Amino acid sequence: MAAMQTYELVHFWAPTFKWGISIANVADFAKPPEKISYPQQVAVACTGVIWSRYSMVITPKNWNLFSVNVAMAGTGLYQLSRKIRKDYFSDEKDAAASVEG
Repeated sequence: MAAMQTYELVHFWAPTFKWGISIANVADFAKPPEKISYPQQVAVACTGVIWSRYSMVITPKNWNLFSVNVAMAGTGLYQLSRKIRKDYFSDEKDAAASVEG
């Protein structure tokens, strides 16, 4: 039973400092999509999803851990969507615009 009570002590500062990753990802929304890294954003999104689930399984539930990882998953998925739209869908529009112009 004592081990269950230590979760909050072990997992307090890590998720608190992890907010820096989400804040940095939000700041990178202004970055051009060409400079976004697939591996980095896949890692951010997957980490967010996995740890969000974990934070709801442990006792006691760690809402700070849950919220930061939901934010990480959201920002990572948004960055991936920007990169995918640029790499796979904007070429068609650029090609059509160059043919018309």
